[in-house]
Amino acid sequence: MRALNSPLEVGVRALVLLAASFPQPLDLAQLVYLDYAMLHSGEMDGPPSVHPSLPASPGELAMKRQLLEQGLVVLMRAGLADVQADDGGLMYRASEEGPGFLDLLEAPYVIALRERAQWALAFHYGAPADSRAPMDNITQQWMDTFGSRLPRREGNDD
Repeated sequence: MRALNSPLEVGVRALVLLAASFPQPLDLAQLVYLDYAMLHSGEMDGPPSVHPSLPASPGELAMKRQLLEQGLVVLMRAGLADVQADDGGLMYRASEEGPGFLDLLEAPYVIALRERAQWALAFHYGAPADSRAPMDNITQQWMDTFGSRLPRREGNDD
């Protein structure tokens, strides 16, 4: 069993975000970005980060989508989240039981996540927004740090 980024842990993080945005649903792209912002808030001029800052942290974005999909499945099976389709695609929302379940969790990690989720939603999603621009900024930061170290492919004229 994975201790970090298991479907259960990622599901709890997703539930924290969904409960903080309740009743407003979030799509998967928003959850990916908000999960990153919640964990690495200190890198975004927010409260101290919950997870340590590592040079490759922006590289997490490549894995987050699949991990969050697995975590959302856990939440939906437990009846803590719902999914609905609309014109924009699939939207996720905490169920009526989701926020109450979180209230039962008293671990300092969950308390810190809940504080950062409120900050991330207020700072980055005060109004419905496109999550691609902030994610592009994170990816660009990663490329600025590591791009010169990546092997160049033949035929690349950049």
